[in-house]
Amino acid sequence: MSKQSLGLQWAAYIVLIGGMLFMLVPFLQMLTTSLMKPGDELTLPPKLWPHPIEWSNYYKVWVEVNFVRYAMNSVLITVLDMVGMVASCAIVAYGLAFFEFKGRNLIFLAMLGTMMLPSQVTMIPTYFIWKQLGMLNTYYPLYLRSFLGGAFGIFLMHQFYKTLPKELYDAAWVDGANPWTIFYKIYVPLTKPALSALAVFTFISSWNSTLEPLIYLQDKKLYTLPLGLLFLRNEVDNKTTIIMAGSVITLLPVLIVFLFAQKQFVQGVASAGLKG
Repeated sequence: MSKQSLGLQWAAYIVLIGGMLFMLVPFLQMLTTSLMKPGDELTLPPKLWPHPIEWSNYYKVWVEVNFVRYAMNSVLITVLDMVGMVASCAIVAYGLAFFEFKGRNLIFLAMLGTMMLPSQVTMIPTYFIWKQLGMLNTYYPLYLRSFLGGAFGIFLMHQFYKTLPKELYDAAWVDGANPWTIFYKIYVPLTKPALSALAVFTFISSWNSTLEPLIYLQDKKLYTLPLGLLFLRNEVDNKTTIIMAGSVITLLPVLIVFLFAQKQFVQGVASAGLKG
């Protein structure tokens, strides 16, 4: 390796490490603030590390502010959202990728066109639909639509199916397997990376969603973690340390899921773009 190539490689490492540290600083600040005594976060010069460590901030958020209930609500909605999105998108994309029928390309293009619409455009009509169905102040608007598929998920799975040889389907069909058996026995195992990527995308989107729970949920007992965090300021008299503890609790599951599913996530996203 030449000196010039080695220098460029080290420069890339330095840039990446600098970017990583830049991204970690807000999280570390949030973490250290959540462990401080109320008022210590405002001292000058600012404290870089809490002393003593105040674990009671997490107890106040988890128990006294009832974050445990909000966490259970978030887990329920997120799991249902993930199951519905992954199952429906995999099935719809499978049909669009392997079945020949009139208007297939038009349906696919129309589906892609919905991705160009800002969510604000459909927000009010969607609200009135759920209102007419009598489902306001319930969890149905937050996850039921996922069982009807999503444009991004269908596109992701469709592109991944296109990377797989069509001969697998033809051979299984000749052997007497029906389309559902081919899907479940052959293509589901082969598409695990894409399914994992879609599951991670859905988890992050559903877990961090604040606007939709704010629109559809009025009962405080139904609040999710992001919504509970939004109203936490009114619960604790604007104590920054407790608010930061709530932020850490809300963020931690996203970090854990991404760390454990990072390999499948990257592989699924990369493979889905290999073939159009």
